[in-house]
Amino acid sequence: MLQAVALLIVGLIFLVWSADKLVYGAAALARNVGISPLVIGMTILAMGSSAPEMMVSATAALSDKSDTAVGNVLGSNIANIALILGITAIIKPLSISSAVIRRELPLMIIVTLTAGALLWDSYLGFYEGVLLFVLFATFILTMLNISRKEKTQGDAFLEEQESEIPDGVSNPMAVLWVIVGLIILPVAAGVLVDNAVIIAKYFGMSDLVIGLTIIAIGTSLPELAASLAGVLKGEDDMAVGNIIGSNVFNILAVMGIPGIVNPSLLSEHAMGRDFWVMLAVSMLLVLFALGKSRSINRIEGGLLFLCFVGYQAYLFLHMTA
Repeated sequence: MLQAVALLIVGLIFLVWSADKLVYGAAALARNVGISPLVIGMTILAMGSSAPEMMVSATAALSDKSDTAVGNVLGSNIANIALILGITAIIKPLSISSAVIRRELPLMIIVTLTAGALLWDSYLGFYEGVLLFVLFATFILTMLNISRKEKTQGDAFLEEQESEIPDGVSNPMAVLWVIVGLIILPVAAGVLVDNAVIIAKYFGMSDLVIGLTIIAIGTSLPELAASLAGVLKGEDDMAVGNIIGSNVFNILAVMGIPGIVNPSLLSEHAMGRDFWVMLAVSMLLVLFALGKSRSINRIEGGLLFLCFVGYQAYLFLHMTA
């Protein structure tokens, strides 16, 4: 059992590290070949923080653990808002000035409701997975179009995002990091999922709960690091924008993977319990961010964090469900 815990931690560390290096190399290479910083920021960087969830979802689905894959999506989205933005806002209240983010928030709610519609019958099928990927492509194109218009007006979020693109990295070094990331990422995901299953069986946890708790929190670490780094540098829009983008990508791209790879019935609790928690914290974020103050203060951050603690406590008290 202790060996499984140690291997899970090692797998998680290498999963996050290799995802970061893959995104770093891909962004640097894209910049070197002349791709627009705007395109890099809205695609490679924006999707980068969801790379661990994507690989874990694919690995779990291939291992016939679709509940774990879907639980990872729902749990990560809940953790992104309630845990990460909650902690970040407690440390420093977040002001939201970007017009792009204010437009992304309603889109996030629409995408979340779409997930609910697809999970309503507790079945995620092949065509539903394809639909999610089509919507994902549509979302990317829509955001690129909106971003091009906002860039001419000096949008804070876009400027902060472009500043994160690595510069001065040689092509051989960029390619090396891409290769390293592509090799280590699936291996680390496999180690993480295999040992998470061992731990789940030991404690009698369901596949869904292991995805909602240990794996979800672990794969959300890149978002936590990015949000804390952003707010400490005064890039509040970046901190919030990363979370919104990650949640949208998790639903459209990550949740589409188990539907395509392993169409199957899911635990009734995914829709009956966990979807509603995800929708509730998403609505709270919209309420706070689009209110009169256009900010998330410490009290609101504390409320989000308490929601996360309460939800996790409930899951551990009902870990077999």
